Amino acid sequence: MNVNNVNLEVVSGNASQFPDTGLLEVAFAGKSNVGKSSLINALINRKSYARTSSQPGKTQTINFYNIEDKLYFVDLPGYGYAKVSKTERERWGKFIESYLYERQQLKQILLLVDIRHEPGNNDKMLYDWIVYNGFDPIVIATKLDKIKRSQIDKHVSIIRKSLGITDRKKIVPFSATTKQGKDTLWEIIDDIIENSN
Repeated sequence: MNVNNVNLEVVSGNASQFPDTGLLEVAFAGKSNVGKSSLINALINRKSYARTSSQPGKTQTINFYNIEDKLYFVDLPGYGYAKVSKTERERWGKFIESYLYERQQLKQILLLVDIRHEPGNNDKMLYDWIVYNGFDPIVIATKLDKIKRSQIDKHVSIIRKSLGITDRKKIVPFSATTKQGKDTLWEIIDDIIENSN
């Protein structure tokens, strides 16, 4: 898709603020600082439209980006950040869970993990929860430019085994710096739009 029109339409702190336009939604989930905002910026060809932060745990709202009036990119708060209080973490958890569980328009969840590290317990829990609720998540292995090309297969294999993924196509290595993986992701998103019409 050629993206010319993007609008951060809704910044919601609770479910009553979610948009009711009926547009389909693709959600971006992952731990704090894994690169959700950078991925969104790369997909929409903007440098800093989705706010990136060097401070993990900065996004505390669910942000709906209207893409060409065809779909929403939904940026979920990062999870697992230690400096946020336990009650705050639990509140986010419930908020994210209610969105993922109840949202009819949600067609695909992209779960971001850092390609350099084996997925942690929070990653595994969220992956299992997403699958348990009937979704077939695509795992985006971010920060691809931080490892050598010769290490990619090994790292992808670690992620696949750790999360119990059988289909290798369900993992997309991605770099916000080099944009590697961007075209593959757009193919996936374009398919979702096509199959939802």
